[in-house]
Amino acid sequence: MAGNALCDVALRMRAAELYDEGRGRASVAALLGVPEETVRQWLSAYESVGIEALALMGARKTACPFETKAAAVRAVVGGGMTEPGAMARFGICSPSAFKRWLRAYRGGAGAPGPKPKGGPPGPKPRPARPTREQGPGRRVQRLGAERTPT
Repeated sequence: MAGNALCDVALRMRAAELYDEGRGRASVAALLGVPEETVRQWLSAYESVGIEALALMGARKTACPFETKAAAVRAVVGGGMTEPGAMARFGICSPSAFKRWLRAYRGGAGAPGPKPKGGPPGPKPRPARPTREQGPGRRVQRLGAERTPT
């Protein structure tokens, strides 16, 4: 099969059709010639968000707003909603991202917050080197301190 199966929208749509006809993941994977794990991911997104999730797979992802993350996690942890139900209600199609948010919340970090902006801090600035005029003065002071009797 040529190309990347993830990028072929028609193939993902066909997988949803076959699934709706009552075929299982293994059968859909065999008919389409793609790995069963790939079909599992497609169908998970299809079940949780709908057919539009299949069309958007492989496209550039948009950041999920903090309020949506917090509401979805609270619905599962405190509201008794199932994970797939919360994903469908809040339009989250990535099960791995949702599980990561749940782990962060249950780990005591509170609701998953926004990512920090910017990169890692750069190297610390070095102290300025003495100028030509300052260099001999410090040496003279050091030599004078060595010669002073105590």
